[in-house]
Amino acid sequence: MSIATVQQDPAAPSPAAAAYTQRASTLVLVAFTLVYLVWGSTFLAIRIGIESFPPLVLAGTRHLTTGLILYPLVRWKTGVRPSTALWRISFITGFLLLFIGNGGVCIAERTVPSGIAALLVATVSLWMVLVDWLRPGGVRPVGRVITGLVLGFAGLALLVGPKNLGGSGRVDPGGVGILVFASLAWASGSVYSKHAGGLSGSPLLGAAMQSISGGVALWIASFLSGEVASFHFASVTPRSWLAVAYLIGCGSMVGYTAYIYILKKSTATRVATYALVNPVVASVKLSPCVP
Repeated sequence: MSIATVQQDPAAPSPAAAAYTQRASTLVLVAFTLVYLVWGSTFLAIRIGIESFPPLVLAGTRHLTTGLILYPLVRWKTGVRPSTALWRISFITGFLLLFIGNGGVCIAERTVPSGIAALLVATVSLWMVLVDWLRPGGVRPVGRVITGLVLGFAGLALLVGPKNLGGSGRVDPGGVGILVFASLAWASGSVYSKHAGGLSGSPLLGAAMQSISGGVALWIASFLSGEVASFHFASVTPRSWLAVAYLIGCGSMVGYTAYIYILKKSTATRVATYALVNPVVASVKLSPCVP
């Protein structure tokens, strides 16, 4: 009697490796979905928050609180002790993403409707492709990427429409300029975060450190600008407190950590697609966690 033996193809992945790859792909898909849906609703939450909060105080409270909650938890869970170099990377990223990027959005939404703000921030998709191309060793976008961006913007404008964007009246040019600059800073910070290295093994720790760095910078700016001197917590309405809680819980702890994760796991071009989806969500004011 002969016993037939089956030899496994040495090039084929092991069952454990295949399961890990499938799990990683699922996590990336879930993270993209969260960024697509949750972040679209944060434009409305910011608008509600600045009804009672000064914009820099709002952004600083949101990000510093997030960082102070996440950082000790992640340190305890991972046992990682960040080096000075990692803090430097986190500060640069947090400054670009959260201080200039998100802080700029909060300031601009005092004069720009949240739907229009979301549409203008969609320029992040263009900036990310350009910054990723112009950086040292960058990737030049192929023709179909440029075509896709142009068609995406055109379709976005038609789909959202002036009615859902908050009316067709004149938009404050100062607010528009701030949003465009904030979008460029966000794109630059995103590309830098992706390629700076150091935190690739723990995106959650990176998000916590960036939140602390950006939050501290926002609070310093709020002191220097006089926002803190004229602000009283007792004057904040329950509606604005709920918006801040939503921004901390859904917008930062869920949305921002998911964003840092997909930055590490996907290409800049694919990550940039979130900016074309957010305005649609912002216009219909739907999300898994409506404030």
